[in-house]
Amino acid sequence: MLISKNLQENTENIKAIFKDCDDIVYRNIEIGKERIKALIIFVDGLVDKIVISEFAIESLLNSEDLKNNMENIRANIAEKASTQHLAIHDVKEEEDLNKVVDAILFGETVLLIDGADKALIMSTRAWPARGVQEPQTETVVKGPRDGFTETIRFNTALVRRRIRDPRLKVKTLRVGRRSKTDVVIMYIEDIVNEKLLQEVYKRIESIDIDAVGESTALEFLIEGNYLSPFPQAESTERPDAVAASILEGRVAILVDNTPFVILVPSTIGTIFQSTEDYYTKWPMASIVRSVRFFAAFLTVLSPALYIAVTSFHPGLIPSVLAFYVAASRINVPFPAVVESFLMELTIELLRESGTRMAGPIGSTIGIVGGIIIGQASVEAGIVSPLKIIILAVTTISFFAIPNYEWALSLRVIRFIFMILAAIFGLYGVMLGIVTLMVHFAKLESFGIPFTAPFSGLGLKDGDLKDTLAKAPLQKLAFRPKFTFPKDKRRYRRR
Repeated sequence: MLISKNLQENTENIKAIFKDCDDIVYRNIEIGKERIKALIIFVDGLVDKIVISEFAIESLLNSEDLKNNMENIRANIAEKASTQHLAIHDVKEEEDLNKVVDAILFGETVLLIDGADKALIMSTRAWPARGVQEPQTETVVKGPRDGFTETIRFNTALVRRRIRDPRLKVKTLRVGRRSKTDVVIMYIEDIVNEKLLQEVYKRIESIDIDAVGESTALEFLIEGNYLSPFPQAESTERPDAVAASILEGRVAILVDNTPFVILVPSTIGTIFQSTEDYYTKWPMASIVRSVRFFAAFLTVLSPALYIAVTSFHPGLIPSVLAFYVAASRINVPFPAVVESFLMELTIELLRESGTRMAGPIGSTIGIVGGIIIGQASVEAGIVSPLKIIILAVTTISFFAIPNYEWALSLRVIRFIFMILAAIFGLYGVMLGIVTLMVHFAKLESFGIPFTAPFSGLGLKDGDLKDTLAKAPLQKLAFRPKFTFPKDKRRYRRR
């Protein structure tokens, strides 16, 4: 539907669309000696009313040109008003009524003038927003303290501040038939691989859904294998991590109303990287990164190995330790599998209850609850002391994994390994490991093998130099090969 030259008709059409919407404000004004009628429309709460009052309404009402020369400019009054009489930095003309309605819902202010067949859209967005703060989920000892917010333009500015390159592209799409959520794709034009970029566009543009509330929903809709328990994209709250990923040839996807940014493609190598690795010396970063891989191993296999060894293969452990384990389990009335599941479920309940409570209270519940329940269980003879030690190691290992979503996936896989160990012993554990490796080998992230760089993409270009360990920065002259960047070299000696 097109904008009509009749203001009354336009007003009726817009009021019909916004029927029963009490937050829509209609401000009637008359401009010029001929008292031409005009209407200003905006959503209360999404605009800066001071800007509208001082730079739109006051400018129109006090313009001497509009007062004295109305006859000469009546034919193109919309153009004259936008170029000469509105003191607002961004004013656009629009003749499509549907786009005008969308602009109002996005926090813009619309000016309709009687006799003009175009509406003027004025940039006056000013909704409530949280300020830039340190990310709570990715804290660092050394490094930047700023984090993303729920306002997408704040987030793009935080990335642009770190990459001051005109080849850093910021493309905006809108996803959701009803929510019309702003989704921004950021990449560096002469680094990103075109096939990867086109795949990102293809998957986002193919989404047909009512609403996308935040980035996690979009991540679920664009991942390749939605049946896999493992995320095929990374999410982060840190602008420095996003900037570094874009410089590697990856693509960042920002979604309005959420502080989490999606990074694609994602691999095992990138999952275990932490931002703090690049703010410490390479020997320490290498040791810590190796510890993370070991923590993932403990998170998945510790309870299963305990069940398999104590129930099926006690001969595999040293005699002294075997006697100690047997002695500690004399008064335990349950088999190892029941004991393990009982304590694992208990710790999961404590973790969930602590998450749902406020910060200090939640931490207190988790710590005190774990200590009291563990001590009481051992004294009551329900579980063995060794099981409590293994449970503590498993829980601590979970929090050592930098990617929270990936850690949650391992948390689920742990129970599957426990069931396999309870049925088949160590053979079941090995069966689970082989099945998991096969799944990883088949998994892809936007066409890139999830097992990269361990799947044979090469040592020469620096991929393996920044995975299990971290090489000195001088040795990381090439960008990671798994992104297939156009510009492969990022460091040159002078």
